[in-house]
Amino acid sequence: MVLSKTASESDVSVHSTFASRYVRTSLPRFRMPEESIPKDAAYQIINDELMLDGNPRLNLASFVTTWMEPECDKLIMASINKNYVDMDEYPVTTELQNRCVNMIAHLFNAPLEETETAVGVGTVGSSEAIMLAGLAFKRKWQNKRKLEGKPIDKPNIVTGANVQVCWEKFARYFEVELKEVKLSEGYYVMDPKKAVELVDENTICVAAILGSTLNGEFEDVKLLNDLLVEKNKETGWDTPIHVDAASGGFIAPFIYPELEWDFRLPLVKSINVSGHKYGLVYAGIGWAIWRSKDDLPEELIFHINYLGADQPTFTLNFSKGSSQVIAQYYQMIRLGFEGYKGVMENCRDNMIVLREGLEKMGRFNIVSKDDGVPLVAFTLKDHTHFNEFQISDLLRRFGWIVPAYSMPPDAQHITVLRVVIREDFSRTLAERLVADIEKVLHELDVLAARIRMISSSSNVTVLEEVVKSNGEVVTAKKSDLETQREITAVWKKFVLERTKLNDKMNGVC
Repeated sequence: MVLSKTASESDVSVHSTFASRYVRTSLPRFRMPEESIPKDAAYQIINDELMLDGNPRLNLASFVTTWMEPECDKLIMASINKNYVDMDEYPVTTELQNRCVNMIAHLFNAPLEETETAVGVGTVGSSEAIMLAGLAFKRKWQNKRKLEGKPIDKPNIVTGANVQVCWEKFARYFEVELKEVKLSEGYYVMDPKKAVELVDENTICVAAILGSTLNGEFEDVKLLNDLLVEKNKETGWDTPIHVDAASGGFIAPFIYPELEWDFRLPLVKSINVSGHKYGLVYAGIGWAIWRSKDDLPEELIFHINYLGADQPTFTLNFSKGSSQVIAQYYQMIRLGFEGYKGVMENCRDNMIVLREGLEKMGRFNIVSKDDGVPLVAFTLKDHTHFNEFQISDLLRRFGWIVPAYSMPPDAQHITVLRVVIREDFSRTLAERLVADIEKVLHELDVLAARIRMISSSSNVTVLEEVVKSNGEVVTAKKSDLETQREITAVWKKFVLERTKLNDKMNGVC
């Protein structure tokens, strides 16, 4: 859902230079036109507006895949009109989905017999997968509590404060309390010991993150499992673990094969992973995998036959395109284990190039880890004259989208820049980004020096009038803090004006 807004009160029509060859009148912007227009004109109008979008390859904020091979693009276009939910009509697509589920389950070391099929489902993304996994945990907890004659009105999930917003959505939408382990400076993932301390009889699961959105770090699922096993023995509970491997699920098996985070750990009952992140598929595909059939309550599965034969379905939505499922299968058989391993190692190598380039500047502290999702999260050592948000803003002039954000509680005073290294981010681009960051830092240094010079020479900036009780007016030098606040106000005004300008440009056709 998008909360829409108009670009301006007066600009209510869409105009296009080249479409005027076919269309002489402008189109209403927020109402459907009364008449049809030629297909060439419709294409040209939309294409002209889309030129104002950013370049996906330079969007370093996103984990989502932005490039696939032309052969896969052809498969996507050939299957774009297939509805994934219609399993009787498209049995081969259904079979490819089942193959993907089983491949991923084996990749995550699910305890399957030779002829046993895996339990899982393709989803729109990890958000839907998390909703489905959370519902399964909630229902299993409720069923157990009912048999014990205990109340079922206060379920909770224990997570770190670094979880993605989809966990907050699940908690709010499905009435589950989210008990968050607060972060601290220098430790930006969930502390397993603190997490287990928050577990009580109403905890439906503990959610661990394999690849934090904030700094790419893998949480210690093995330690969490061991601590939770001990607590379960002491209390008689059977609190399980869900692993949110949205980013790390297609990384860890290939470059950290000895890391125990998956179904090798007995309390891990379900895992979600994003095919459209390091699964190397365009946006629109995620996967939810369960350890066994016992971990997915049968009452959550619907059986329908109005599209043909009996079809079991466990999704939040109904209709969905088949193309991303087919694209996932293409990547798995095209690359194989060796190919995925090569891609992930290359991403890690390019991450090291970028990190070393930033370290050589001597201006940043690196807050990401070498082992984890291939990204570089970094923060300024000196915030005296400018901050990470201003760096992010000026980098857009070079086409780079590098997000700046504040850490969650209790590390919200830390502001971070983050660059995600995807398959299409080459070493050349990494070196170019380092050079552009140096240019931005130089520009900010020069501008800060000018502001300091103005501040030191202007009575209006550094002096303030003080009225004594006898009415005498004197001047007093402002403190460093007061001066810095004034400089910050100047920066805020500058950024606000740029934001308004960008908003205005976004409304231009």
